[in-house]
Amino acid sequence: MRSDTKAWRVQVWVSFATAVALCGTGLAWLPGQDLDRAFMVMGYLFTLSAAFAVSKYVRDNEGRRVDTPMWGLVVWGGFALAMGLTGWGLWRMEINPTYKAFLAVSWLFLISSVFTLAKTLRDAHELALHNARHGRDAADDANA
Repeated sequence: MRSDTKAWRVQVWVSFATAVALCGTGLAWLPGQDLDRAFMVMGYLFTLSAAFAVSKYVRDNEGRRVDTPMWGLVVWGGFALAMGLTGWGLWRMEINPTYKAFLAVSWLFLISSVFTLAKTLRDAHELALHNARHGRDAADDANA
């Protein structure tokens, strides 16, 4: 198993932090009613957590199915609902189209960076498990 380079890990974290900062800035300065702002913050957080859940579900079930089909429906349904409702909220908001485009692009950048971050974190975890098992196996062989 190969580990990610330090440069890749830095790039992944910088991309995620940049996406969070852009989304946070866009939402903090969102013109309009407080209810719209609250809806969009909840939508962004919902899609953020749903994207992490989908990433984990896909990775866990990569080789063989370990989760029930109903859990898959919940995970994928939650992600679709989060994306749909947040997209609908952006679409229906009565704000400047340029500002709306900024919110949409920063939101999609956030979702994209979440998938990359989740994969990078999971790869590092699997490598650590592999190395721990390999080290234990080598010690067992040495004692035999």
